[in-house]
Amino acid sequence: MSAPAASGRLSGAIAAAELLEEVRRVAREVAAAHADEVDRRARFPVEAIDALRGCGALSMAVPAELGGAGAPLAEVARAGFELARCCAATGMVFAMHQIQVATIVRHLSLAPAWFRGYLRELATEQRLIASITSEIGTGGDMGSSIAALTPAAGGMLTLEKRAPTVSYGAYADDFLTTARRSPEAERGDQVLVLHRAAETTLEPLGEWDTLGMRGTCSPGFAVRARFRAEQVLAEAVPTILTESLVPLSHILWSWVWLGIATDAFERGRRFVRESARRNGGEPTHVASALSRVMAELSLMRGEVSCALEDYLRWSGEPERLSTLGAVLRFNNLKLAASEQVQRICGGVLQAIGIAAYRNDTPFSVARHVRDALSARVMVANDRIHATDAGLLLLAKEV
Repeated sequence: MSAPAASGRLSGAIAAAELLEEVRRVAREVAAAHADEVDRRARFPVEAIDALRGCGALSMAVPAELGGAGAPLAEVARAGFELARCCAATGMVFAMHQIQVATIVRHLSLAPAWFRGYLRELATEQRLIASITSEIGTGGDMGSSIAALTPAAGGMLTLEKRAPTVSYGAYADDFLTTARRSPEAERGDQVLVLHRAAETTLEPLGEWDTLGMRGTCSPGFAVRARFRAEQVLAEAVPTILTESLVPLSHILWSWVWLGIATDAFERGRRFVRESARRNGGEPTHVASALSRVMAELSLMRGEVSCALEDYLRWSGEPERLSTLGAVLRFNNLKLAASEQVQRICGGVLQAIGIAAYRNDTPFSVARHVRDALSARVMVANDRIHATDAGLLLLAKEV
């Protein structure tokens, strides 16, 4: 343990680095131990999330002056990667929570004072935030809402929203939700609201029995919430989407997908080593097939790393993040990474064969393949391609 700073707290850099090591430990010792059962039973990875709470990881992105670790985005991304290598559902829950936290932090200067107190509470209590941005009836357009903030008695506000998915909604402590500014507002005139589970009623709209990412427990809900006006972020949602919510989502999701792909490849590599030992040390045809997968994995690593560096370089220039070129950059990250993870996991399956296809071998990538398929439908790739097609006609640089 490093020596404490004079204030009695570890410096932000040291605390964040040590926290990343704790996340790696949770991934290896807790998330990995329950990953198969979480997938098989489609249950929330409660043990891993509780362990992350225990080491303070849910406030990893909260500034140190508000009680968090103040970790840079690169370490938050790496933490999601490490968790996803052991349990994709745990990695995705962690990443989606951190997207909400980082979005609030980025727009804190224009937020009501209530949000600074909330972040302190999050750091103390390790509260888990879910997002409610999709809505039945909008055709999947996150920048459009039917639900609206409605004045209620006692100066309160209410909203009602029917969401097709709410990731880990039944397990969240709080929700960051999009809605129209008022019942008279246009669909695109949105705000973001932070409301607590105690202020929220969730009525299930179905079950969560899916092909992959089963442990994220993300069925649809009819959402009703009652809250105070100070729980509404002042920044306009279009600005939040382009500067924070969309690029942060695509970056942190892509690191989760890289974790899935990396673990699938490592299982293939262990199989190749065992095969070579049985073959007198000579490489087999599987090694050649896995070499092709390795090339794809190298491309994916380069893509997700470069996109993170681009965001960090531009994050101090809101006008740069708002350009069409930047929108295309992070949309293309999502498209590339979501397709690469599927090719890598499928390539390992093809290279290894039946040992990867079966669920009862140490080389199984069945869970990885199924989890990888979710990447294309988390904001459908076809929708992003349609958006990019229009932007290409207008953007000066791509």
